[in-house]
Amino acid sequence: MRPFDQSLPMALLRAREAAMRRFRPLLAEHDLTEQQWRVLRALTATDGPVEPTVLAERTFLLPPSLSRILSNLEGRGLIERSVATHDQRRSLIELSPDGRMLVRTVAPSSEAAYTRIEQRFGAARLQHLLEELHDLAELNLGEPT
Repeated sequence: MRPFDQSLPMALLRAREAAMRRFRPLLAEHDLTEQQWRVLRALTATDGPVEPTVLAERTFLLPPSLSRILSNLEGRGLIERSVATHDQRRSLIELSPDGRMLVRTVAPSSEAAYTRIEQRFGAARLQHLLEELHDLAELNLGEPT
């Protein structure tokens, strides 16, 4: 067995924690959790309403957790639900005008956090790291979990 400090999952968790330390305070200022922000950001990257199952896949959230998050965001008026025209049993989720405004409000602080990371880590190194992580994630496609 590899030494604990050479564990890929642990190294990824340590790196995630280091990165999230930059973002948590700004999310807290807007009464958002990491998972809520992940959902809002994913919705900004869609071209219209999206089904919850697709949103769960994009945000790596389990459906029961996503359901609670969506209920909270809907209660706060940050997202809107509608019924899919092709299947009345399915719902569609999109950002509300207030949700879009909140994302626009948080975005400059989020970008400032990214800038600080780039300044400390290096923009080229960060870009290379992101490319490597995307490649690593692609290795698992089509493999049983």
